[in-house]
Amino acid sequence: MDRYKRLASNTLILALGQFGSKLLVYIMMPFYTGMLGTDGYGAVGIIVNASMLIMGIITLSVGESVIRFGLDDKYDKSQVFSIGLITTVTGLIIFIPVVPSIGLIDFLSGYSILIYLYVFTGSIKSVCALFVRSTGNVRLFAIDGIFTTIINISLNLIFLLVFNLGVLGYVLSVVLADLASIIFLFYMGRLSAYIKLFGIDRQLRKLMFRFSIPMMPTTIMWWVTNVSGTFFITAMHGLDYTGVYNAAYKLPNIIALVAGIFSQAWNMSAITERNSRTIAKFYSDVFNFYQSIIYVVAATMMLFINRVLSIMAQGEGFEGAFRHSPPIILAVVFTCFSTFMGSVYVASKKSVRSMLTAMSGALVNILLNFLLIRPLGINGAALSALISYIVVFTVRVIDTRSLVFMDLKPVKMAINLGLLGVMGVIVMFIENTNFYYISLVILFVLIVVINYRAGVSALQFFLKRRKGQNVEPE
Repeated sequence: MDRYKRLASNTLILALGQFGSKLLVYIMMPFYTGMLGTDGYGAVGIIVNASMLIMGIITLSVGESVIRFGLDDKYDKSQVFSIGLITTVTGLIIFIPVVPSIGLIDFLSGYSILIYLYVFTGSIKSVCALFVRSTGNVRLFAIDGIFTTIINISLNLIFLLVFNLGVLGYVLSVVLADLASIIFLFYMGRLSAYIKLFGIDRQLRKLMFRFSIPMMPTTIMWWVTNVSGTFFITAMHGLDYTGVYNAAYKLPNIIALVAGIFSQAWNMSAITERNSRTIAKFYSDVFNFYQSIIYVVAATMMLFINRVLSIMAQGEGFEGAFRHSPPIILAVVFTCFSTFMGSVYVASKKSVRSMLTAMSGALVNILLNFLLIRPLGINGAALSALISYIVVFTVRVIDTRSLVFMDLKPVKMAINLGLLGVMGVIVMFIENTNFYYISLVILFVLIVVINYRAGVSALQFFLKRRKGQNVEPE
């Protein structure tokens, strides 16, 4: 029963440490859109998305192995961290001659050095942060999130508001904040004590590469499904459309933020509890609570997307961005579900199966982007993402049954998704009349009522566990 308590404790610490810091970024969004405009905001999105793809490739996605093997007491943590760090630095050095070729891509022209700096600091920070979490120092991991965000926003104000550096200032803020984070983690986490330049365990390195290298194409597949739409939009409609699409995606990403905080704690539990005889019930209990939270957050997003996004995305061209958000909200819901199912692969070290299931969504996404974005514009990209994530989730549900058989509450899932779909249609096509608001409120209340029991049951369970009472969650 301690596993529920441990999951709750880690989730709470991560939420306190990261939600506040991430919230600051959303508060700053009107500043970013106002200072950068649709064109500049679109360019920032392209740079960040390209950098994330490159990071996954040149590091061999070794960060996935750092967290997976670092959490396993069978392996020497110094070896795990050293292999992760050496692999990352080696990849960054090998990548240097390739950097000028980035500028050959039309919409990345002039950003080659910026992208490399973003990749350099982001890759090293990722390995350090993941290793700190793998040692069980969740508090330091959370504090680092706050520290990095404060540095980032402070530099944003200086570079954008004072020096008016635009896209250059935004990216430099992220780079310098990540650099500060690396120094902070090395000092507070005493990471230098874990570095071994010689005497690397070749067998462990082989195991880590065997796990992480299939994650590299998985990273590419997720990147294709997540953000390739922005590149298609840029190529077919220009950076102005990309800026609006990025703005429409920003608020739905709060769902991913909430789910991501929980997933960080959940992956730790999934790995450490993988040999439990009651693991299927553990997964089912957690997913029941997890999906309830996702539905309520998504319904809240649908209810307030009009008002909130009009405040967050300011400047000419962003006025109708909220109309594009509903399919994105649903896409993020299925992203969260697919990520949860992916924890089964991480715990069981089935990274090849993770790659193949992610590939199914990527292939569907590319095909739909070609077919839908030119005629439907931003909505075409949003629909492509939604359908792709539905495919990935469905394939993973079927595939993971041989590893862990979970009760996903399919009736509950169908009802909630149906109600969210109706809310999405209203947001996209109904004028802002009394009918618009009344119907959304009614549907929101229905979703809260349906999911109220699971949420309260889990909350009561965690509270009783803190008091020392032994009770099973419903």
